[in-house]
Amino acid sequence: MKKKLPIDKFIEQALYDKKEGYYMQKIPFGKKGDYITSPDITYIFSEMIGLWAFMFKKNVNEKKNLNIIELGAGNGNMMKHIIRVFHKLSKNPNTTNFYIFEKSPLLKKIQKNNLKNVDVKWIKNLAEIRSGINLFIGNEFLDSLTVKQFIKKNDEWYERYILEDKSLRKIVNIKININKYEKKFGINFSNKQNFIELPIKQIQFVNLISDYVKRNEGGVLFIDYGYNGGKMFDSLQAVKNHKKVNYLNNKGKVDITHLINFDLLKKIFKKSGLKINGLISQELFLKKIGIFERAELIAQNLPFLQKSDIYYRINRLTDKKQMGDLFNVIFASSPNINFKFGFK
Repeated sequence: MKKKLPIDKFIEQALYDKKEGYYMQKIPFGKKGDYITSPDITYIFSEMIGLWAFMFKKNVNEKKNLNIIELGAGNGNMMKHIIRVFHKLSKNPNTTNFYIFEKSPLLKKIQKNNLKNVDVKWIKNLAEIRSGINLFIGNEFLDSLTVKQFIKKNDEWYERYILEDKSLRKIVNIKININKYEKKFGINFSNKQNFIELPIKQIQFVNLISDYVKRNEGGVLFIDYGYNGGKMFDSLQAVKNHKKVNYLNNKGKVDITHLINFDLLKKIFKKSGLKINGLISQELFLKKIGIFERAELIAQNLPFLQKSDIYYRINRLTDKKQMGDLFNVIFASSPNINFKFGFK
């Protein structure tokens, strides 16, 4: 039976269908998975994010309650080290609450196992967060949200759909009015573009967390792979066993992601009433918050091979040819906050 789905609905099914969705039935990361994330390359990455969050609390209000909400926590490694850093550095550890916002029951189970005896609360709804300053942190979270795709032909805009006929799938284009999306979100997406990737779920979610940030003070830190401005392009990709594959032929079996358009993300934040405190490459961000100094301290009395391994892993995170330039870090906050650590 033939059916047509917009690309964002196809991705939603492929990733989050309760029975056959990729994130509902498979452990996606690690050597045995399909990809590896920064917290699993080295725990030092998570320590540095913990340090950055601690400095945020110190800068904003050390005595007031801070809620740290990790968005999509993977296997829980990053949150584990963030909590460890706070317990080590904070004079009043009880003034910080830790939350994980996770959609996948499978990943939630893994996180709970990894975070045994750790004071963290899993939430399905942001309304469950206690009162206080809210700091949202998402490492490779935005790329897990779906995108719509539009293509311009002969001055007309078409939306990309997936035509499914049994196991055969192909892309078809259906004529649409792009103005209705531009009016809805108040952003002129189509200006000087011939191709658009529109992250509607991203816009809606950023608007939602922005409300929580503005209401109680706070900020949002996103770390993800992407690009800044210029012409939009088809950035959809699927990964299996650490290699790119065709997402049409592997529905439910592979991770489907896209590159984050950070220029567009800045516009979304500003439209939602938040202030951009910084946008920088992962390389510069990690260097500015002291990742090499931390590595030096840890490696001081270690044998040569262990030292080499530490620097090999940090190089993977910071080298321009690896993750250093491909990943960007953005921090937006309520207008009254002026926190530039890592971005100056």
